[in-house]
Amino acid sequence: MRAVDLIRKKREGAELTDEEIAFLVRGHTSGEIPDYQISAWLMAVVFRGLNERETAALTEAMRRSGAVLDLRALPGRKVDKHSTGGVGDKTSLVLAPAVAAAGVTVPMISGRGLAHTGGTLDKLESIPGFDVGLGLERLREVLAAIGVALTGQTADLVPADRKLYALRDVTATVDCIPLIVASIMSKKLAEGIGGLVLDVKTGSGAFMKRPEDSERLARAMVDIGRQCGTEVVALVTDMSQPLGELAGNALEVVEALEVLKGKGPEDLVALCRELSAWCLVLGGAAADVAGGRSLYDETVRSGRALEKFRRIVEHQGGDAGIVDDYGRLPQARHRAQLPSPAAGFVEAMDTEKIGLALAVLGAGRETVDAKIDPAVGIRVHKKIGDGVAAGEPLVTLFYNDAARCDEARRMLAESYRFSPAAVARPELIQRVIR
Repeated sequence: MRAVDLIRKKREGAELTDEEIAFLVRGHTSGEIPDYQISAWLMAVVFRGLNERETAALTEAMRRSGAVLDLRALPGRKVDKHSTGGVGDKTSLVLAPAVAAAGVTVPMISGRGLAHTGGTLDKLESIPGFDVGLGLERLREVLAAIGVALTGQTADLVPADRKLYALRDVTATVDCIPLIVASIMSKKLAEGIGGLVLDVKTGSGAFMKRPEDSERLARAMVDIGRQCGTEVVALVTDMSQPLGELAGNALEVVEALEVLKGKGPEDLVALCRELSAWCLVLGGAAADVAGGRSLYDETVRSGRALEKFRRIVEHQGGDAGIVDDYGRLPQARHRAQLPSPAAGFVEAMDTEKIGLALAVLGAGRETVDAKIDPAVGIRVHKKIGDGVAAGEPLVTLFYNDAARCDEARRMLAESYRFSPAAVARPELIQRVIR
């Protein structure tokens, strides 16, 4: 087989066999097939698609590209959660310690920022010293000690996805359902988990902007999970505006800690509670979702969830002092505000543009090897349905570079649309798919 023939075959709309897909994944992982050829194949997939069998074959080939975690020696059922990505989405930082505090093992393998969305690993790396590159042995050790770990794809675990993930980010091949399904599910199925909760975003800040597309993606992942013997629940949730108030890596750590302390914005608290409840159900700690919500509430109220977060930071080499002193996190040198141009109500937000503005500010990547500034970000003061007076601040920007701030502020101003009449707030949780 030759990569060029398979690129042409997919470009012309033909189906690839399981063996051909495995050949491409194996060749790219080993370095025998260069990035430029896989980039061409990815673009052919965007235009021509993969059917259900091809998607399952790609998922399996990626999952088998490295080691598959065996956690049977640890007691109980193992559960994880994954989000398809959004702006201000820091739910993993709350959910992982809260669910683990209730006795469920959480081996959470996360990713970096992709296109306009933030990444859990980038947020964690804003904590001084925090190690997101646990090897498999160290991952098992941390899980055995505290029941939870948050790490990235190591060289051993799903190396194919690690390479493809970075390529998709810079080749405009992110928002393709088969590629999203294979990326997410290969990582999760390699973790040795028995249950998975998916947060599938929909709206202007999601990769799938239409609810019907988000539901199609959710169902595809639930189906792949069922085929592989893993129970999967998917929640389709709103991303027509940023989640919570703070966006930017260190800032999102602060907001997650506020939620773990029983505070935080209403929408973020509600979503963390619901996702955690489903994890607790799949993990056998709660009989139903209502029981899961009550158990989540108890872990937060008692301080056990916050203490579990502290132990995660300690066990992964980070400065646990940030739990009590946010000043130990990276701090931006300057602040600026974006005033409202008129009075009225926020009718809509272009959340993708907000995410891109964050990247311009330095909170995200514009190239694969770009360096992130962990201190910069925004606080969103006004969201959909909120009333606003002329000159009232819409957003506060935390920045270190004045030129970047000016460009980001212009983009943020363009992302708001106003109405003279009252506007309904979007529904946060739109559908649950089992």
